[in-house]
Amino acid sequence: MIRTLLKVVLVVMLVAAAAAFFVGYRFGDDGIEAPVAAQPGPAATTTEKARETGAAIGEAVATGAVKAQHALDEGALTAKIKSKMALDDTVKALSIDVDTAGTVVTLSGTVHSEAEHTKALQLARETAGVTSVVDRLIVR
Repeated sequence: MIRTLLKVVLVVMLVAAAAAFFVGYRFGDDGIEAPVAAQPGPAATTTEKARETGAAIGEAVATGAVKAQHALDEGALTAKIKSKMALDDTVKALSIDVDTAGTVVTLSGTVHSEAEHTKALQLARETAGVTSVVDRLIVR
């Protein structure tokens, strides 16, 4: 789900950037430069507006890229933990949900023993990049 969301965010950012480029290209100058003395005053204002708009679009794209990077980092952390659990014979990874918010990981679901509970928490805490683990596991 995170990958799909990331792909959608990146596609929207690329479409917005492309649209801004083509709108600016279409409604900008026609490629024929007039002599400096022949340029009217309002053209300078239009150029300033175009620069401001371009700066705003650039800032929005940069913000989107940062958000996308955070989503990727969280997804990678979740994948690392789930992989560790899947490779461990004492933990049933399918019954444990791993949610990541920044560097905080939340484990939820049901486990069949206290040993499985302890091992799941240990695997999550030992993963590089995890600062804390929220335990919402239920022992059956």
